[in-house]
Amino acid sequence: MSADVINKAFLATEEDFLALVRKQWLNDPHMASVGSCCLVGIVCSGMLYIANAGDSRVVLGRLDNTYKEVKAVPLSSEHNASVESVREELRSLHPNDPQIVVLKHTVWRVKGIIQISRSIGDAYLKSTEFNRDPLLPKFRVPEPFDKPILSAKPETLVQKLDPEDQFLIFASDGLWEHLSSQEAVDIVNTCPRNVRFLFVILFLSN
Repeated sequence: MSADVINKAFLATEEDFLALVRKQWLNDPHMASVGSCCLVGIVCSGMLYIANAGDSRVVLGRLDNTYKEVKAVPLSSEHNASVESVREELRSLHPNDPQIVVLKHTVWRVKGIIQISRSIGDAYLKSTEFNRDPLLPKFRVPEPFDKPILSAKPETLVQKLDPEDQFLIFASDGLWEHLSSQEAVDIVNTCPRNVRFLFVILFLSN
């Protein structure tokens, strides 16, 4: 296992999805507007591998032996235009596009459309091949572009797991809009371990 293997898996998934969009273009052009964030965690031989594309977040609950408390340790960065460093990255990647990030109704959006800067899918923001009829105008970018606006390349992290590392929380922005990393860790830490697994099963079943 390596970060390179995970990177290749993300890009292969992206390529396969774009191939599907291309195949279904005339019958279902709406597929070009479909996309998803992707957050992956792998534990292998005592090492933790994290890969993220989008604005989901993974948080580690780590025991602080000094204070006997479980502290939140965020392990991923959110690729959301509301983050200044993300806006700076987009501007550096698209120096000739003054509209690459736009403040619209008090919310920063890429091209005034979408908040995330990385995703799987969203083909209409990856290639001009899909930024045309018969895709609905509301999903099209009016200005031509010569390279992908969004990226499918994940940000990766590899680190050794320590005895103090208690649990991991993977969640989308829907959770983090309402809870801080520490609040989520406190909730999980107060639940018996078997209840934590039950929460995961219930979440997956929904």
